[in-house]
Amino acid sequence: MNKSSLPTGLKDVLGALLEDHREAKKLFKDFEKAKSSEEKEEIARTVCEALTLHTQLEEEFFYPAVRELESDSIKALLDEAEVEHASAKELIQQIEGIGADDALFEAKVTVLGEYVSHHIREEEEELFPKLVEEKVDLREVGAAMEEKRNELVAH
Repeated sequence: MNKSSLPTGLKDVLGALLEDHREAKKLFKDFEKAKSSEEKEEIARTVCEALTLHTQLEEEFFYPAVRELESDSIKALLDEAEVEHASAKELIQQIEGIGADDALFEAKVTVLGEYVSHHIREEEEELFPKLVEEKVDLREVGAAMEEKRNELVAH
């Protein structure tokens, strides 16, 4: 994806989402390498917070803007993404309600990582290239996402 030839708004939005994806992947790798229960629990809490923020931004701003495109293939990808988000949010809720001493803690975080990895792959390999091809203007969406991200991070 040659980001330099993209409209500014699209480049900014995709860049922010890609950065979130890289951070999530790193956190899941850190979780796998962690030795202590305390470290695993801290990483799991961090990844849950990051994913909650990311899904909120996508659902509130990115998906509605992209859904306006007259593309059945894009709409199908968004439908699947929303189902994936629902599954991830359910697991996040479960993880946040237990500690590392729970028998299923590691399994739940691992499955969440697998869901997220699948979701990231579909967005980056299918959805994002379609948006690049369409040269979608997301300037307003990017500004709104950034403002909301700053507001949520501040709290």
